[in-house]
Amino acid sequence: MIKNLTLISALALFSTTAFAADDVQVQIDDMKKQIEKLEKSQKSTKKSLSKVKSATGGDNIKFGVDFRNAVDVLEYKNNETGETASNSSLLSSRLYLDMAASPMKGLIFKGRLAIYSMWGAHLNYTGAKGTDSAGLKDWSASSKATDTVMRVKEAYFVYSNSLGEQPVSFSIGRRPSTNGFLANYRENEPKSGSPLAHITNMEVNAAMVKLSWDRFIEGAYTKFVYGRAHTGEIENVYGIGTNTPYATVDGDDKNVDFFVMPGNAYDDGQYQVMYQWAHIFNTKGQKYNDPTTKKAAAGTADLFSVGLKVDGIGDEWSDFLDETTVFVSGAYTYYNAKDGYQLLNSDPGGSQSGSSVWVGAIIPDMITENGKFGFEYNHGSKYWTPMTWAEDTAIGSKIAVRGDAYEAYWNFDLFGVKYLPSQVRYTYAQHDYTPNVRCAGWVPIKEEDITASDLRFAVSYRY
Repeated sequence: MIKNLTLISALALFSTTAFAADDVQVQIDDMKKQIEKLEKSQKSTKKSLSKVKSATGGDNIKFGVDFRNAVDVLEYKNNETGETASNSSLLSSRLYLDMAASPMKGLIFKGRLAIYSMWGAHLNYTGAKGTDSAGLKDWSASSKATDTVMRVKEAYFVYSNSLGEQPVSFSIGRRPSTNGFLANYRENEPKSGSPLAHITNMEVNAAMVKLSWDRFIEGAYTKFVYGRAHTGEIENVYGIGTNTPYATVDGDDKNVDFFVMPGNAYDDGQYQVMYQWAHIFNTKGQKYNDPTTKKAAAGTADLFSVGLKVDGIGDEWSDFLDETTVFVSGAYTYYNAKDGYQLLNSDPGGSQSGSSVWVGAIIPDMITENGKFGFEYNHGSKYWTPMTWAEDTAIGSKIAVRGDAYEAYWNFDLFGVKYLPSQVRYTYAQHDYTPNVRCAGWVPIKEEDITASDLRFAVSYRY
């Protein structure tokens, strides 16, 4: 009896094992079929990619998006006359479409298209109360909230190689010259543009040669940049009776070229020292006591700046200090009029100089994972006149203030999402002299007592 039971159990076990083996084999066959389908799909995808690469020569352009929406609350007051002005809700949207490509080692292209518009604004700004406006330069319109026209903010290529042991880079196009060194923190941008924002914060069209000195001093380099900010009067291409289109016209409206030399004196990742000298040829001004000739080629301008940034206080003293950044920057401007002309109220053929200091600290907010609080202070003298045409606040350039400017901001990721960088920022400016809104040598300067403030709430999508 026991033998029979043992036999029956063995047969049952064998039968069960056989059926289980059959099930496993069925599953293996199904998996093989799925793998074959995936391999076929992969081959099809590779063929499609090969066709794309064949059509594009193997080159690809990567795109990125930076889309910011903001509301600004603006207040102005002339403390001498009692006049006030305000805007309780200036709504704006700014879209950057970024492009980058590297078809070969050592050669890259970068571009940025920009739309910066006010909600509900006219497509073309015509000035106060419908009066005609001089319009915006092609290099400044994408830095001011105006309309919904897409403009080229940046477009340039860089070729890098070595001449023996000397690394050399060459670039030409519209430079990444806004929100440069130190300005990127208040703009809640992780990386800074090329120049020192203290004296240059505007789009420029230029050619650049960069020489690296890193083999001698850590992080050191110098850039040599030559470009044009204004094309003087030229023969009308569509005019009747002219056979010399694009030829220059004799007169005071001449080309305004510039030479800029920014560089890193030292950068080890924690301590960074940057410097910059800029020379402007034929800077705009006027004949002496003749306002009808304003914006004439009236002389030259030289601008200097040196800045120090410390990214992390001490050496692992605490997490808070490790995540703290402090900076200080000094700058100087010198406008020199030619005979018979004046710049910034100068005597005929005279000169005017100005100076500025800019300090800041960025600390962890201790509230969010990556949030930071920032505090900045600017002071400028009577004739302080940098080239900061880009709109760093809706009340004008606080970097260019002739007086004092105080600023506090909170940079954080909305809902903790790194793709939604956001900011709350308050800027207060005390103008002791004519507000340096246009940063131009032809604007007369006098004593003023004007205050301005800007409270901004902004949220961006950045990917």
